[in-house]
Amino acid sequence: MDYTHAILLALLQGLTEFLPISSSAHLVLMPRLFGWVDQGLAFDVALHVGTLVAVVGYFRREVAALLSAWIRSITRRQFDAEAKFAWLVLLATLPAALAGLLWSGMIETLLRSPLVIAVTTIVFGLLLGWADRYCRHWRDEHSVGVKDALLIGLAQAVSLIPGTSRSGITMTMGLALGLSRSAAARFSFLMSIPIIILAGGYEGLKLVEEAAPVDWYALLLGTTVSAASAFLCIHFFLRLIERVGMMPFVIYRLLLGGVLLWMFA
Repeated sequence: MDYTHAILLALLQGLTEFLPISSSAHLVLMPRLFGWVDQGLAFDVALHVGTLVAVVGYFRREVAALLSAWIRSITRRQFDAEAKFAWLVLLATLPAALAGLLWSGMIETLLRSPLVIAVTTIVFGLLLGWADRYCRHWRDEHSVGVKDALLIGLAQAVSLIPGTSRSGITMTMGLALGLSRSAAARFSFLMSIPIIILAGGYEGLKLVEEAAPVDWYALLLGTTVSAASAFLCIHFFLRLIERVGMMPFVIYRLLLGGVLLWMFA
């Protein structure tokens, strides 16, 4: 694999995985624009590992506290606020996990086209703009209840459709339920951890079955660059989101969707 391509794709993955702008739209657009060959399954797994390292590293204190509370809730039956929140994060993961098991093959076959990605990029961008502009944002992430977690989880399941943006649609649902921008973003990032683990593990199993030759240097490079760019992306996004709001990302999504329609319609 060309190492320049590896760096650029890893940067793209790291920057777009946690912004509400659809990583799949970008990963479809860049190789087609420049005529690059498919990067392969092993590299996709490496990028997932990189983004997982970033989000766990950034929220390391929260993750450690939630994991400890979750274990206590099982081993000692201690069900405090941290344990409840940990279970809600896992509950929000279930719809996407089930949908992935049932329909991932159909989605990859029927819906992974530039036109579908263009339409979903635009439609879900408009929904994000509506939720940001017209819904009240007064709750923090620790106010999330079972109903909220299920609804945000169902939104995450819809993000299996390429172009939707996992972070975008989960933040949209969080905003619609009254979460503040930073609270919606933080809950979205925390609930990404189990789903990235599941998705990366699933792709890793497929990789083992393929038994194809692996360029380990390219994988290490992709993982490192993806992790670093995703970490910086999370940091600056959370610092800026209350000031700038979602509208810059909405405008960007509309422009990106328009470019995809122009190129592939």
